[in-house]
Amino acid sequence: MAFIPKQIASVSVPTHFRCPISLDLMHDPVTASTGITYDRQSIDKWLEMGNNSCPATNQHITQDELIPNHALRRLIQEWCVANRALGIQRIPTPRIPLSKMHALQILNEISSSSVRGDGVRCSASVAKLKSLGKESERNKSCVVSCGGSRVLAAAFREFSGEGIEGSKLKLVEEILSALVFFFPLDEEAKQHINSPSCLKTIVSILNHGNLAGMINAVILLRKFVSSLDVPVINSVAKTKGLVEGLVKLVQTPISSQATKAALAVIYYLVTTDDRLSAKFTELNLGCLVSEMIIDCDKSTCEKALGVLDGLFNCERGRETGCRNALTMPLLINKLIRVSDLATDFSVSALWKLCKNRDCCAVEAVQAGLFQKLLFLLQIGCNNVTKQKASDLLKLLNSSRSSVDCVEDKKFRGIKRQF
Repeated sequence: MAFIPKQIASVSVPTHFRCPISLDLMHDPVTASTGITYDRQSIDKWLEMGNNSCPATNQHITQDELIPNHALRRLIQEWCVANRALGIQRIPTPRIPLSKMHALQILNEISSSSVRGDGVRCSASVAKLKSLGKESERNKSCVVSCGGSRVLAAAFREFSGEGIEGSKLKLVEEILSALVFFFPLDEEAKQHINSPSCLKTIVSILNHGNLAGMINAVILLRKFVSSLDVPVINSVAKTKGLVEGLVKLVQTPISSQATKAALAVIYYLVTTDDRLSAKFTELNLGCLVSEMIIDCDKSTCEKALGVLDGLFNCERGRETGCRNALTMPLLINKLIRVSDLATDFSVSALWKLCKNRDCCAVEAVQAGLFQKLLFLLQIGCNNVTKQKASDLLKLLNSSRSSVDCVEDKKFRGIKRQF
């Protein structure tokens, strides 16, 4: 435990100060209806795992029945102080956990103040709710279980609309921050967010909000479209300024988290509608993503490759990819080095580029794709990627005769599987 250093193993902790579950010194002792006292963290975890009985007596208990044992906690604190010379630190006095009644009371304040249009009262209640949620995972779970996301989403909708600026922009940013903090969204919350006024406000924050607001806006969009619900994605895609805002986050990164979230949103959009692929291509996203792939971490690289593959769903995207001198070398370079997911995206993108494009096939052969594909088939990949790799080899084989293709020594002797 943090309060009893390992070097003081000789200190004997009184048995009644130890939690029956963890056998460690209790920091926040609570007594169940069965009369047995546990450390709150241990018994909460026990109940959250689906158990509904007292570990010691096997009698039925609930989380709401746990009562703080202040007398025992004070005794433990006095014992810690008495043994301070041995290196034992005093346990802090724990905060009182948020009750469902208190959570519902705050949520009701948020709901009523938003309906009245009282931004000041709503802002104070939202800040209070988020502060309590940050104190512990238990508090956060309590708010979520009380329908926190739907109340916050409804409040966000009440204050959304045209001409969001100044104090109103700050208010919706605060509500958005709390909404993201208390994920996940339930169905009612999603219906609120899917309204035109909410989506317009989210895009407004994405383009004109402060740094935290922009990050929260794109994170919310990522969670929102990740369900792959086509009507939802269509609603998001139709929102004016969304595509431009997402491209701006890629072009001018504000944080790694925001960049990854933006790439994820773009991926869901371009893989759902080829028209969106064309729209993103017009904004030069293909070139931006290609430059990003040169030097980025694994997670970003995977998302960027996925976006590039999605852009190649449309003819204009493939044309732009073929004209970009970076595209072919980058895709071939990332074919095996990054991850299985990156391999899948790279092979798919290369397959889209080379199919019915002799110039791309010749460039791919010159860049060493033929040997890389042979190696990939040798080490193995999933069935879809394997089929595309085999198709690519057949396409490239017809171009090899016109190219002075010298095999790298490390690929010699590999059996061709087509």
